[in-house]
This record gives sequence, structure tokens and C-alpha cells, in this order.
Amino acid sequence: MKIQKKKTLLLAGNPNAGKTTVFNRLTGLRQRVGNYPGVTVEKKSGMAQLGGEEVEVIDLPGTYSLAASSPDEGVAVEAITGDIPGQAKPDVILCVVDATNLRRHLFLVSQICDFGVPVVLGLNMMDHAERKGVKIDIPELSRRLGIPVVGMTATTKEGWEELLEVLGEGIRSGGTEPPGMEWPEAVEESIGEVRAAAEKACGRELGKGTAVRLLLDSSAWGANEVGWGEPGRSATLETAFAKLRKAGLNPSSCEAVLRYERSRTILKGVVEQGAPTATNWSAKLDAVFTHRAGGLAVFAALMYLVFYSIYSLAGPLMDGINDFFGALGERVSPLLEQTPMLQSLVVDGAIAGVGGVLVFLPQILILFAFIGVLEDSGYMARAAFLMDRIFGWCGLNGKSFVPMLSSYACAIPGVMATRVISDPKARLLTILIAPLMSCSARLPVYVLMIGAFIEPKYGAGWGAFALFALNILGLAIAIPVAWILNRFVLKMNPQPFLLEMPAYRFPVVSNIGLRLWEGGREFVTRAGSVIFAFSIVIWALLYFPRPEEVGEQVRRDFAVGYSTEKGIPLPGVEDALKNDSEEATKRDNLVHGAYLEQSYLAKIGKTVQPVFALAGFDWKITVGVLASFPAREVIISTMGIIYQMGGDVDEESDDLKKAMEGDVWREGPKAGQPVFTVGVALAVMVFFALCMQCGATVAVIAKESSWGWAAFAFSYMTALAWFGAVLTYQIASKLIPP
Repeated sequence: MKIQKKKTLLLAGNPNAGKTTVFNRLTGLRQRVGNYPGVTVEKKSGMAQLGGEEVEVIDLPGTYSLAASSPDEGVAVEAITGDIPGQAKPDVILCVVDATNLRRHLFLVSQICDFGVPVVLGLNMMDHAERKGVKIDIPELSRRLGIPVVGMTATTKEGWEELLEVLGEGIRSGGTEPPGMEWPEAVEESIGEVRAAAEKACGRELGKGTAVRLLLDSSAWGANEVGWGEPGRSATLETAFAKLRKAGLNPSSCEAVLRYERSRTILKGVVEQGAPTATNWSAKLDAVFTHRAGGLAVFAALMYLVFYSIYSLAGPLMDGINDFFGALGERVSPLLEQTPMLQSLVVDGAIAGVGGVLVFLPQILILFAFIGVLEDSGYMARAAFLMDRIFGWCGLNGKSFVPMLSSYACAIPGVMATRVISDPKARLLTILIAPLMSCSARLPVYVLMIGAFIEPKYGAGWGAFALFALNILGLAIAIPVAWILNRFVLKMNPQPFLLEMPAYRFPVVSNIGLRLWEGGREFVTRAGSVIFAFSIVIWALLYFPRPEEVGEQVRRDFAVGYSTEKGIPLPGVEDALKNDSEEATKRDNLVHGAYLEQSYLAKIGKTVQPVFALAGFDWKITVGVLASFPAREVIISTMGIIYQMGGDVDEESDDLKKAMEGDVWREGPKAGQPVFTVGVALAVMVFFALCMQCGATVAVIAKESSWGWAAFAFSYMTALAWFGAVLTYQIASKLIPP
């Protein structure tokens, strides 16, 4: 029985053309995210009903041209030509274009039509075109292009039924091959020569569209993909270029000149510019949002609102998740009393590990919601424009802004978002500084320290300011770090920044919802799995070795004290504790604390504590820092165990705050003085703000670059965090009274 190949629909278009909204409308929740085979570029695909059958819809990365200069643009070319291993040519390509800027968008459409795949043109944002006074003769445009053209507004679903009908007909009938570009004779001859030479070198037939790209692209991306290398390639191209120059054509610019001239001819009499029907609010808003001073003030205010919302809104949801997993641990714990090690593994390792992953979902989802609103509204491009002025002096440009902002939710999607940066060195530099952004996993540390040592002494206003300052610290440090890395390590040339300002529009609620779903799912499946695995590793380091005599000694000492305090015979202590759950819990926490103090991790912490002494850290804080290297959030449960309260405490625990406030140095020159002061709290927060304590991020950096660069990023951030913590403590201890 022959298995029928599932038909595919590709979505292609320029950035900000509304392609993502169309994809979400077509697929809904039936989406999945993975990587294209053999590359690290993200692949979004989903299923849709078109033409009476299930069709796979693939959302290509947004690109202005098929002249591939970045991984994102490369996979767009390969998907259209069918050069990706295991992926055939698509059945239909839907080109989504901005109806208000049709001439420029037709450049990409013209390139796609060269490949002979059936194309449907979706004129999106027709509502914006109408408000700007733009009138388009759609039937005539369809006749001149030789492909179906549908006017629509994806955000409101205007023209949606017609689009589905046209796409369905293309899927059913197989569509018709669109007319390709009509080239001058010299270009046609050069294309033929390049095609013949490339086919001979790679041993297979190539389409004319691929030959056009091999001739006219300045990069070697396409040649490498089809297997056309040296010797012979340079000589063939030089002969072809000489023919073009003889005909008066510049090989590096003739494609743009000829395609734009063709677009001008096609659109003549088809697109008319009338009087706008609405006020040009974009210009009025841009006067504020892109202003050199006012724009930065608006951006700072928005960022303060974002972080204040995360700080205030996520709390109740996180408490609910903590309470749920705490209750689950309490229900499961008695069932495993006969096997203490298994009980600890399940309750303190597995359940606490899963809870430690899911507890950050509220913070991440709130941040993703804000980012989604900023992007959908069109403000994000303005923010990138503002940041380009700040990034320029260190060798980056505004393209690095979105990956860095995404890293505030989680560094993993932030690092992955660097794929849109075409220059390899600029992409690597952005990867190396993106983890400096204060991701949501750092928030529990901030909340704990601010709630215990800043807010009680200085008020909620200073507490909110401290949180804001810590979230901005990473960005403030990242800029000079980028300058140093660029100047002495990567040595890049200045990066030009070309940016299209999209129209302002109201965010689509369904788009925001899908973004939250995808972001939450990605965090749980990618980062969550690593966090959970490291939670088990940390549990083992805190649990072993576990000599029975340590626990027995603590139990005996507690029984003697309890017997004396309650006035009951020593043999009756165990029976009494069965009815005194509070004291029984206190005893168990003392036992856990004793075991932890002689665990492998505690021994390591005491050994390296002198290194952190300059930052004011004692061995307990040092153990918490070491435990949190695989995943920052582990420090909260670690501190709970260290202070004999169990591993299910959270950053809002009043008991944990009081225990930390009351802790004193047991020996040395500081004996009797508080361990935690405002200076120590600030040093701890600065350390966590600058250190890469996330195994998942290290793994993703290695995947996107190499293990060498991942190790470099981890090392320099750890050294930077230590230096920052020491400097903070030394200054604060002199300026701020204990």
C-alpha cells in the first residue's frame, strides 16, 4: 500500500507583514516547534484543513530577500527549493505582503515565483491601506502577476473565507506554475551557464530559480547547500559576471534594479494613492516614542511597569503553585516512610523539582504577555531603533535588542532569537551577553532578599526600586562587556542597522494567547527538563553521605531536651511526638540540617567559602550559591534545608526570612555579628544578577555556537559576578550601617 505524502503549505513574507497572524489563524493550537533538520533554526509548523484534507502549514522565518546571509534566510531558500534533507518541494506557497508597501514586498514575491511552485499572494492589512488612501485593483494585479491575489486583513479575518477557498483550490488542483522573471538576454545566458556548471559539479538537475540564486547572491550559502564548490565555481562566476558587465549590468545590483523596475511596471495603474481617510497617528506617536530623550523616558517607564507587574501579579499565582506541590509532597511522604531515601528522592527531589520548574511559569507568562503586546502593537521596532543608538558604540545594532529583551523572560529563547542576526560575529556577541539580562529565574532571590532586608528597613518604594535596578543592571553591564569582547576578542566591523517601522495596531488577543502557550510549553519542555534533572543531582549532593549516627545523635539530643522541657520520661518522647506534630517537624528539620552540614555539597561549600568571604558570604550562603549553579531557583529550597525548615519553603516564607535575619557568625573575627546585612543581601543579589547559573542556557549556547564559547560565557560571567559581589559588599559595608 502506497503511503500518500502529506501536502504542505509554506508561509513566506517580509518581517512585520502579518505572517504570524495568518499562521495562527490557520493552525490555532495545532502547532509545534522544532528545528529544521541539520540546523539550529527554529521551525514552526501546524496542521490546517484546506481543500478537504489535512495540510501541514510551515511558517518560514521572515526575510526581505532570498539572497541568504543568515541561517534564517538560508532555511527559507532551502524550504522553497526542497533542498532540506527529507523535505520535498511545497505544494503551495502563500506570500503574505503588506498592502501599504506593495512595491517593496513584491521583490521577495518575484524571487519566489522563479522556483516554479504555485504561489498565492495575500494582500494583508487592507484596512491600513484604506485608511492611508491606497486603492488596489486586485483582479488586474492578479492578471499581471499571473497568480491568485486575495485582499485581506488577518487581524479581523476580513477576506479570510476567500483566502481559504483559493488555498484549498491550489491544494486540490496542484495550482499552476507562476511566470518567472523575464531577464535580459545577457542575464539569461549567464543563468544557463551557471546552471550547467553547477549541475555538472553536483551531479543532479537544478531548477532555474536555484541557478538564479547561484549567479546573483553575493554569499556562498546556496553554492554550499547544492554542493557546487571549488575548483571551477569562481571561474564560472567570473565569466558570467564579465558578460553582465559587458551588457552594462552590475552583477551585485542588477537583480534589485531589474526586479524593482518590473514591480514598478506591474503596479502602474494598479495602485493609486488617494487622500488618507484617517489621521496619521503613527507619525504623531513616533514623534514621542522615537524621540532621543522622550523615547528613552517612555521606554524606561514601560520597563518599570513590566517588572513591577511581574513582582506584584505573579506572587499569588506562585504561592498557589508552591502550596499545591507542598501539599502533594505531604500527601506522598507518609506513603514512603519505610524507605527514607526513596521518600526524600520523590518528595525533595522529584516533586520539589517539578514544582521548582512550574513555579516560574506565572512570571514567564506575564513577561511573554508584555513582550507580545509590545511586538503586536508595533512598539518593539521603535524600542529597537532607540536601542540602536545605545548599542552602536559597542559594535552591535538594534537587531540585538529583541534577543536581549526576550532573555528577561528566559535566556533560552533569547539566545535562540539571535538567529535573525546575519553577521556571525554580531550573532555570537549577542549570544555571549544575552544571559546577562535578568531572567525570571533570578526573581525569587531578589524577592527573598528585598523582602527580608530592603523593604522592612526602607519601605516598599525602595524595594520596588531595588528590583528595577537589579533588572537594569544586566543591561548596563552588557554594553561595556560587549565593547570589550568586540574590541579584544571578536574585533567586528560596525554593524549597519536597517529597520522597517511597522504600523501601530491593536494586539490580537489570539496571537498573545498562542505566544503564552508556546512560550510556556517551550520553557517547561526545554528548560524545565534540565532544571528537573539538575534538581535531582543537587538532591543527591545534599543527601549523601548519610551516616546513621549523625541523625541518631540529633534525635537523642532533641529527645533529652524535649523530655526536660515537657517533664515526661525519656522513653515516652516518641509517643508524645506522635501527638505533637509541630515539635516532630522541628526535630526532623534539625536532622535534615545536620545531614546537610556534612553532605558532599556542604563540604565543598566550606572548602571554597574563603573565596566568597570577600563578598561577606558564610559557608551556608556559599552552599546555596554552589547548589544554584545548575539552576538559580534551587537556592531557595537549599536555604530552607540549611536553616532546618525543609525544602518546600519559598521566597515569601516569613520563617526563612526570620532565620536568615537571626543568623550570626559562629566563629572568627565576626563571631556574634549578623551574617546577613544589607551589604550581604545586595552582594548576593548582584552575584545572581551577573552569574550564569543555568545549565539549560549553557547547553543552548553550546548548540547555537560551540561548547568552547559556552564555557567561555559561563567562566567570564562567573568571574564578573564574583567581582561585582565583592565590590558591592565592600562599598555597601562602609556606606550602609549593619
